[in-house]
Amino acid sequence: MRYHIDTIPVWDAMKLEGECLLCALERKTELGEAERYLGASVMEPDTRIQVNTKGFCRRHHNMLFSMSNRLGHALMLESHMIEIRERLDKILKGMEKQAATLKAAGIGDRLGGKTKAATAELLKGAQGICEMAGSCLMCDTIEENMMRYLHTFFHLYKNDADFRSRLAASKGICLPHLGRLMEVAAEELNAKELGEFTEMIARLERENMDRIQEDISWFIKKFDYRFEKEDWKNSKDAVERTVNKVRGWCVGKEPIPEE
Repeated sequence: MRYHIDTIPVWDAMKLEGECLLCALERKTELGEAERYLGASVMEPDTRIQVNTKGFCRRHHNMLFSMSNRLGHALMLESHMIEIRERLDKILKGMEKQAATLKAAGIGDRLGGKTKAATAELLKGAQGICEMAGSCLMCDTIEENMMRYLHTFFHLYKNDADFRSRLAASKGICLPHLGRLMEVAAEELNAKELGEFTEMIARLERENMDRIQEDISWFIKKFDYRFEKEDWKNSKDAVERTVNKVRGWCVGKEPIPEE
C-alpha cells in the first residue's frame, strides 16, 4: 500500500516488536515535543502564546528540567508567570470580595442564602485555580497526535495485510492503550470487522499477559535458593515489563531505540 507521513511512524513502531507499539509512538512524540519547546520554537509567537496560556504539568516540567536547557526553560517560565499572575490576581480579587461578604454576614444573610452564594463563588475561584494548575500544552499536543495515530492504526489494519499479520503475531498492547484502541475501533470498523478485531486482540492480550505473568513469577523464584542456579530465562527485566504492560511505559528501557 501507499505510505505517508502518518503511516510510516506507526509501521516503524510495529517493527520495533516491543510490548506496546502505541507506547513507542507516544514516547517518541513526547520526546519530540520536549525538544521542540526547548529549541527555537520557544521564541515563536504562536508557541509562546500557547505556553503562556496552558503551561506544563508537573511530569513535563520535570522532563524539561532534566534536559539541561535552563535558559530555554526559564524563558518559557517568565512569560507564563506573567500570564498566570494576571489571571490569578483576577481570581483572588473575586475571592477577597466574597471573603468580605462572609466576614460581614449576619444571621439574616445566612438564612437568606447570601453566605451560600458567596461560598459558591469562592469554590468557582478555587476551580479556576485548579484548571490553571492542571493544564499542560504537552499533554494536549501528545493527545492530539495519539488520536491521529490511532486512526492511522486502523487505516493500516483495514488496508495492509502485512500490518494485520504483524499485529496478530506481536506482543500485544499495554492496558491503557488497549482501552483507547477499542474505543477507536468502534468508530473505525464495521460490525464484522469489529468482531474479528476484538477476537484477535482478546487472544493476543491473553497470550501476552500469560507470558508476562510467567516472567514475573520466574523472576521471584530466582530469589529462592532452590532456583538460584537455574537460568533467568526471559525474566531479568520482568518487573519493568510488567509495570509497563499494565500501566503503559513509564520505567526501564526506552520503548524507542536511541537515534
